[in-house]
Amino acid sequence: MFNLFSKKKKSQPQNDSKEYDTGTVKSVIVSDLGNIRTNNEDIGLFFRIADEEVSRAKGCLMMVADGMGGHNAGEVASRMAADIISHEYFKLNGSAEKSLVKSYELANKNIFEMSMSNKSVKGMGTTCTTLVIADKIIYFAQVGDSRAYLLKNSTISRITEDQTYVQELVKSGEITAAEASTHPKRNILTNAMGTKESLRVDTGKFALPFEEKDRLMICSDGLYEYLNDDEIARILGGNSLHQAANELVDEAKKRGGHDNITVVLAEKVSGTNGTIEKQTKDFDIPQTKEFDLP
Repeated sequence: MFNLFSKKKKSQPQNDSKEYDTGTVKSVIVSDLGNIRTNNEDIGLFFRIADEEVSRAKGCLMMVADGMGGHNAGEVASRMAADIISHEYFKLNGSAEKSLVKSYELANKNIFEMSMSNKSVKGMGTTCTTLVIADKIIYFAQVGDSRAYLLKNSTISRITEDQTYVQELVKSGEITAAEASTHPKRNILTNAMGTKESLRVDTGKFALPFEEKDRLMICSDGLYEYLNDDEIARILGGNSLHQAANELVDEAKKRGGHDNITVVLAEKVSGTNGTIEKQTKDFDIPQTKEFDLP
């Protein structure tokens, strides 16, 4: 039995583009409304703690959360997920994987409780895909169908697996991966954050290391609905990081852009090589945040 959730979006515009450079990891975030939506319920972030000891132990974190629920509810859910997970992950003791799971569970609890207690956001939820970069190691956590990729030596690998109805059909052999990409029910999720009390989090350490000149990408489904993996690899590997992010978003918009489109990219660079375009935004370990309701 699947728990099925459809993603619906609405309301008020928001576009965002940011660049960060930690000296060894450069990151770019581009988030776009697309051609149809009037509200951006996606959130992309790149997060590094100012405390060097914590930073060495916990690495840096990148994420895409894609909200659902209509009106402003999806935006509330994705913002809560991004804020709670990025804050709690760096506070928690223990391994990266355990810290990710605990922070995801806390975010789920808070989103679900707010959804149940406030009619204006009832039924809200969000996808959430996170990568933690700790030196050469890539850790991931996944809920929903935003995707993470690694580009290494012009070869692209998917780090995460979609938690969707059609992915279950692919795994059971009922349809092929090619059929899944155009299946009429491809946007139906089997797992989402904030929609029920308990949460299944797919987490692990990716098999391949993150090495110099490698690139990581997390994106919402508003991007990969329009570009296949080979096209993503070509654009991601053939431009500067910022140009690649913009071209990926622009291409998705040219082909339809019916959803919000968010891309978070990171590249491993030499600590002494290259010009720093913009210093990274460092954060002190924050306190608990309160969230405004629509």
